[in-house]
Amino acid sequence: MPMNSVNTNVGAMVALQNLNATQNDLATTQNRINTGLKVASAKDNGAIWAIAQNQRATSQSLNAVKDSLQRSSSTVDVAVAAGETISDLLLQMKQKALAASDTTLDTNSRVALNDDFKSLRDQITKAVNNADFNGANMIKSSGTTIMALANADGTQLITVAAQDLSLGGSGALSGIAATDSIGTQTLAFAMISSVDTAITQVSSALSSLGTGSKSIQSHLTFVGKLQDTLDAGVGNLVDADLAKESAHLQALQTKQQLGIQALSIANQATSPLLTLFR
Repeated sequence: MPMNSVNTNVGAMVALQNLNATQNDLATTQNRINTGLKVASAKDNGAIWAIAQNQRATSQSLNAVKDSLQRSSSTVDVAVAAGETISDLLLQMKQKALAASDTTLDTNSRVALNDDFKSLRDQITKAVNNADFNGANMIKSSGTTIMALANADGTQLITVAAQDLSLGGSGALSGIAATDSIGTQTLAFAMISSVDTAITQVSSALSSLGTGSKSIQSHLTFVGKLQDTLDAGVGNLVDADLAKESAHLQALQTKQQLGIQALSIANQATSPLLTLFR
């Protein structure tokens, strides 16, 4: 190659290549600063981007799991609240039945106690019928059994069984009918035993519901921590170190200015040849 040629300027070509490389690095760094990501797309790093996308998918799926757990927790909590109300009503019903079993009561007192008893009995039915959340009722006859999502694949569930607390049903209050009364001393005495049994069985049902509620809440806490860990892991893979990128940006800007000057000098290298033709 001729040393003195106006057609081929090797110095300018090298300077331009270096300047173009600097410009590409500068564009990459600016993009990282703008997005906050060192891997913003598959072309930045295909393997890392694919791993991050898979983890993002899992994290986003856990949002549905959390929604399911929160909805289930609310449903169980409503059932527990209604069950506790029923338990309190049963305690009062036992008191009325015990008082009505007294053989020395006059007619007016017995009628008053029976009216109170029937009012408490009817309140149980109202509590059962109104223990709905999002259309689900866990304590009515043939109530809803809760099955909450437990993982991002939908392959695991947390189940909380329904508890029948309806009067005369197949559950805890099977021994008390919706029409029972304590209008006589005999009925009152028999009701004491029925209410005692109901109190024990309702307590057992509430224990089961309470355990289920606690299990759901515990898993909800775990899912929240798992999601935070996944999000942090994705950040470790794709987030840019902005302090480092800022320093790199300044270095590249300096390098860019030097490259422009080097290219200018290389372009002027052939100017002395003009003097040969004067």
